[in-house]
Amino acid sequence: MADRQRADDPLVIRQLEFVGGMAQAGGWRPEPTLPEIAFAGRSNVGKSSLINTLLRRKKMVRVSNTPGRTREINFFRVNEAFMLVDLPGYGYARVSKEARASWKPLIEGYLRTSPQLRGIVQLVDARHDPTKDDLGMLDFLADTGIPTILVATKTDKLKPRELSARLGELAAVAGVEVEDVLPFSSATGAGRDELAEAMMGLLDQPHWRDVAEAGE
Repeated sequence: MADRQRADDPLVIRQLEFVGGMAQAGGWRPEPTLPEIAFAGRSNVGKSSLINTLLRRKKMVRVSNTPGRTREINFFRVNEAFMLVDLPGYGYARVSKEARASWKPLIEGYLRTSPQLRGIVQLVDARHDPTKDDLGMLDFLADTGIPTILVATKTDKLKPRELSARLGELAAVAGVEVEDVLPFSSATGAGRDELAEAMMGLLDQPHWRDVAEAGE
């Protein structure tokens, strides 16, 4: 059951439906009739917990004790207004090289070709420096021009002074202003409304591909 939601909640969940999973590049996916916001991050960054917190559901997205278990692109229809897209977690060493190799064209193919993609929520662990895979994803997003919300997860694990320093370090590595790194804790809910508001902002904007083409 959903938690009671405030009148000023930037994302009130009225309808929520798991639509299905895309298992391979070029495979089945829902008809792209709604705008889409995708979520990406390495396998143990807390993505499933963050999405459940964002949607105010406890078990909408399965939280596994085995990182790397999500191997499909999963689509969730929210309020008949947009599609939340959960990308497979990357960078988990215990997953076979063959499986990791298959995810790269799946994820990149989706990001390059989805006509309704409005932006991506990229997660990094607030406690650690971005990994090589994180930096590769950030470079890819910068190269393609996909609007990106950078979220630092697990902030409840850090003391306030430590968190402030880590956000500055993450911003420097990612090449953004510290104000552009959104701190988030699934344990406390901190950052949930800020993330929801940022997502709604992306959905309200003209499609970034149209803007890019108009500027050429």
